[in-house]
Amino acid sequence: MGALSFEPTIFCPLDYVTLGLKDPIKDYLGKPRVLSLLSSILDKTVKENEKMLETSEAEDVITVFHGTRAPSLSIQQYIDRIFRYSNCSPSCFVIAHIYVDRFIHRTNLRLNSLNIHRLLITSVMVAAKFMDDAFFNNAYYARVGGITTRELNKLEMKFLFGVDFQLHVSVQTFKKYCSTLKQEASCGLIERSIPVCGTEDGCTSNDDDSLYSHSTSR
Repeated sequence: MGALSFEPTIFCPLDYVTLGLKDPIKDYLGKPRVLSLLSSILDKTVKENEKMLETSEAEDVITVFHGTRAPSLSIQQYIDRIFRYSNCSPSCFVIAHIYVDRFIHRTNLRLNSLNIHRLLITSVMVAAKFMDDAFFNNAYYARVGGITTRELNKLEMKFLFGVDFQLHVSVQTFKKYCSTLKQEASCGLIERSIPVCGTEDGCTSNDDDSLYSHSTSR
């Protein structure tokens, strides 16, 4: 297990540390910086997409990842929750970002406030299973995400088929996405929404508790 092997000669140690992926520089809440940077990029993309839908005649395509209303947790709060309870490595959030990008490329889905949370919990879970040496079962991740195990199982399969089971991430691709996150840190502005790069290569909630309204399409 483990899709990547980072060596100082291949991956810039400074970038790695800046994002909190190794010997993390933490913010005032004690989180790896990659979490806030990723949430910032995703939040901007969601707002841009929703503004585009409001000003155009295009209609959003409803998928199994859509809920009938946006969850009460912000993207930042949700990412923080996943990190706090999943115990996955910070690198998983970069990998999850890449996976979501691949899913968008293949399905033409637009990120918005109705689907981003389900995509996040699903992509991080898949990344943890592929990247980390230790991970939890789907029932646990479902509790972390605020959905049922049955729903997460369905989302996982839809996601895997959506990316054509292409879970390997090359060091080169990983570096590109880290550069985008670093750019967010340095200037606070990402002009391009997702997709940003090519794709070459103990929780207290109950299982039946949900942060969402169930989606209108299953």
